[in-house]
Amino acid sequence: MSETTNTRFTPRILSGIQPSGGLTLGNYLGALKRFATFQDTEAETIYCIVDLHAITVWQDPAVLATRTREAAAAFMAAGVDPAKSVLFNQSQVSAHAELAWLFNTVARVGWMYRMTQFKDKAGKNSENASLGLLAYPALMAADILAYQATAVPVGEDQKQHLELTRDIAAKFNHDYGVEHFPITEPLIEGVATRVMSLRDGSKKMSKSDPSDASRINLTDDADAISQKIRKARTDADPLPGTMAGLKDRPEARNLVNIYAALSDETPDQVLSRFEGQGFGSFKPALAEVAVAALEPITRRMTDYLADPAEIDRILGRGADQADEIAAPILAKTKDIMGLLRSRS
Repeated sequence: MSETTNTRFTPRILSGIQPSGGLTLGNYLGALKRFATFQDTEAETIYCIVDLHAITVWQDPAVLATRTREAAAAFMAAGVDPAKSVLFNQSQVSAHAELAWLFNTVARVGWMYRMTQFKDKAGKNSENASLGLLAYPALMAADILAYQATAVPVGEDQKQHLELTRDIAAKFNHDYGVEHFPITEPLIEGVATRVMSLRDGSKKMSKSDPSDASRINLTDDADAISQKIRKARTDADPLPGTMAGLKDRPEARNLVNIYAALSDETPDQVLSRFEGQGFGSFKPALAEVAVAALEPITRRMTDYLADPAEIDRILGRGADQADEIAAPILAKTKDIMGLLRSRS
């Protein structure tokens, strides 16, 4: 199926975040900020807190529920409006799990073993990893294709999983002689879609890093944000006039990218103002921009989390909306595969 065939599908953008702990500046710039902007496009926007993915490794049940609400609060605090987008947690819509099983019969075992994320998470102890961790990409494909999503905003580290989603869609369509699933397109854009650690510019900013100083959490207050930026690893050289001059300076490049993404500028525009200056001047300016952008989000998150019952109601309404879209797509998939179901 050619990519132009996607025009026969309703334009839909889908993405999700795991409820696996405090969200960071990287989650905001690489995902949440962009999610809000997509609401102003012609495409339908569907955002999912992927709690079924989270349980591929053991989770404390009470903590998982809390983190799911925190993720929902972060979505909304960052500008995702439940009146404009479908916002829900994955486990409330059974089509995800059902379609994932159907895709387990389409995908090949070799495809799963090639996934670098499985290798990274399972490590040398892969025989003791959960089957769910191995089949994770089939569930991700189901998340996307249950809504016949035509586009998914992804970071560079997720491109391989989206390629597998495209492979599953293409194989299903070929095997059954249909054009039932779109060949979903990646949306990769923005100067800071991959925010790096404040302590090591070669590593992605991660909520699982043991050093809290390596990241800015969306729950950090103004003092914590400023302190972490002041202590961020840099070098002694002044800033150049263009990004080409930061080719071999990963920490400096990371901070300039963060500034640009927070201020909605290009990195070269930022550097044109700070050319020749050192980080003694740049870091306070970055801290000011970061606090101005993130402090309102932290405040809104706190307000949302003060009413967990309302968060649950919002996620429930979103799940009903999601099910209305996914249920007929799943039903058609079963029909295509010859799976009998009652029509009464």
